[in-house]
Amino acid sequence: MSELITLKATARPRAGKGAARQARRDGNVPAVIYGNHEPSEQINLEYNELWKQVLRGHFTSTAIELDVEGKKHIVLARDVQVDPVRDTPLHVDFQRVGKDGVIRVSIPMHFVNETQSPGLKRGGVLNIVRHDVEVYCPYDKIPRFFEINLEGMEIGRSIHISEVSMPEGVSPVIKNRDFTIATIAGALKGEDEAATATAAAGAAAPAADAKGAAPAAGAKAAPAAGGKAAPAAKAAPAAKPAAKK
Repeated sequence: MSELITLKATARPRAGKGAARQARRDGNVPAVIYGNHEPSEQINLEYNELWKQVLRGHFTSTAIELDVEGKKHIVLARDVQVDPVRDTPLHVDFQRVGKDGVIRVSIPMHFVNETQSPGLKRGGVLNIVRHDVEVYCPYDKIPRFFEINLEGMEIGRSIHISEVSMPEGVSPVIKNRDFTIATIAGALKGEDEAATATAAAGAAAPAADAKGAAPAAGAKAAPAAGGKAAPAAKAAPAAKPAAKK
């Protein structure tokens, strides 16, 4: 489970690009808090503290306690705008957690024991349909990831959401179908060999036909037995002129 992290912030009296640029010049990162039917709040975060939390990973799937000059908010980072060159944070959008404490978040899928899957050993390929799954869960019980064990899985095997073990209070957003997470795709070894043999036989047939084909027009006649060419047939005598009357 992810732990609740704490960040201190200060209120930003003005909104707009000018105020945001001034915050960055002062070594801060501008941010906004919204949601839960309350007015949005403009705040500033200390750059180094924010960057430290971003580098830890799972920043957008970890509940955060924002301490804004003594007033605390439980939030989730919904969007982090980064510099396109330096890849450092420029602005953060935080969404307040509702009174029930349940949030909607995407959890990544992790696959283990690939070397113990007979299907993958036989040349199959792990086809990941969903790299992450959206779930409802309490803000203080957000899973880091969902783990799928590939041990013993053969070619043609499909893994569905019903096979994923989820902690208590965590449930998928999609509830009306047992959707697929991943499959092990690929042909069996015997089928591969049969396909290769069929292709080789098909390639050999045209070659055999070409060897037995008649010589093209203008080609020399084959020599007769004994090595000498057979004499050409004599031309038929010309017809005699008709008798005079």
